[in-house]
Amino acid sequence: MTPDSDERREGSLQAPTRHPLGWLGSGFYDESSLMKELERVFEICHGCRRCVSLCHSFPTLFDLVDNSPTLEVDGVKKDDYWQVVEHCYLCDLCFMTKCPYVPPHEWNVDFPHLMLRAKAVKFKKGDVKKRDRLLTNTDRVGKLAGVPVVAQVVNAANRSGIMRKLLDKVLGVHPQALLPEYHSNTLRKRLKNLKSDGLNAVPAGRTRGKVALFATCYGNFNEPPIGEDLISIFEHNGIPVTLVEKEQCCGMPKLELGDLEAVVRAKEANIPELAKLVDAGWDIVAPVPSCVLMFKQELPLMFPDDPDVAKVKHAIFDPFEYLMLRHKEGKLKTDFKNGLGSVSYHAPCHQRVQNIGPKTREMLSLVPDTEVETIERCSGHDGTYAVKSECHEISMKICRPVVNRVQQAKPNHYSSDCPMAGHQIENGLKNGQKPEHPLTLLRIAYGL
Repeated sequence: MTPDSDERREGSLQAPTRHPLGWLGSGFYDESSLMKELERVFEICHGCRRCVSLCHSFPTLFDLVDNSPTLEVDGVKKDDYWQVVEHCYLCDLCFMTKCPYVPPHEWNVDFPHLMLRAKAVKFKKGDVKKRDRLLTNTDRVGKLAGVPVVAQVVNAANRSGIMRKLLDKVLGVHPQALLPEYHSNTLRKRLKNLKSDGLNAVPAGRTRGKVALFATCYGNFNEPPIGEDLISIFEHNGIPVTLVEKEQCCGMPKLELGDLEAVVRAKEANIPELAKLVDAGWDIVAPVPSCVLMFKQELPLMFPDDPDVAKVKHAIFDPFEYLMLRHKEGKLKTDFKNGLGSVSYHAPCHQRVQNIGPKTREMLSLVPDTEVETIERCSGHDGTYAVKSECHEISMKICRPVVNRVQQAKPNHYSSDCPMAGHQIENGLKNGQKPEHPLTLLRIAYGL
């Protein structure tokens, strides 16, 4: 079979490949060119419709087509295309799990990156709400809300029905969305004297045996115990841990907004620090899947010729990916003290599309007296999508199958590697049971 004919095969018979984003090209921000490409891809999606159950972008597109005078994409007003763009939060599942026309297929469909291009064009035009600029400015919000007195006020306001109604009216944040708690005692403050005394790096497979923790803005300001759990587990397994000396938000929230210049600024702050650590023999881990994906996939596709970006790409790991790589080489402790019983485990989209396999499930399944049920459905949260007034109810509808699975299982624990997804499930359950991060469950199992 010739290469040309091989590329024309129907279906996902080859591993999908990703082209560089090409955002510095002359035509990237050209709106007429964008509209032609949107129409081309929408025609393909309309003829296929496999992705209808993934998110709200596809039902929106298909409803627009089905309600058009021609019942085809050519009957949809170009201005209505933006409705489809609005509901894409770049989960990447359509590209990685559903679409039969991704590269190397000749139709060359990369729906998420086309939506990203559209978001970038929209942002460049200034067509973006102040709310969305604020919600994606995670470092600034976290630093302000992390001031001791301010943190108390913000957390109290987030729990106040009156204040939430005001926030809905003024800012467009849905009153029923769970907002993250802020900690004045941040992870970076807690770990300022971090030293893995007495631990020597022991390489195993791809891992070099010592780890630098990229705390992430969420892990630093909102749920610092997750980072503490990670360090406890890694040190128990003889892995020295240090904290990345300084960091900014990974850039994923700004990427999803289409603010690519802000992504550049985040990259210029983070990559030199991380590359320096890699050169010194450290591997990198981060407890939030979206942050790992940013360094593994999105930055390398934005900056395909940057050697430091490539260096970080190959040295950053999901925590459970790292632990299971070491388990494969016989370097993981399995001296568990406590069984976990039944665990409903939600596998978040941004971890699934890393193509590392179900490492969290595999790790938790090593714990005796533990039964793990994996739920591979999107939670619909996306960091900001679920808190927007116009999107919250849709996000909860997307999450409903996940919530139903947890309700049916009645587990001892429910969990997600994405802490925001965990709280989205909590919001759907409304039974008082809190989510527990897999790192927290693993620490419990070890009895640490």
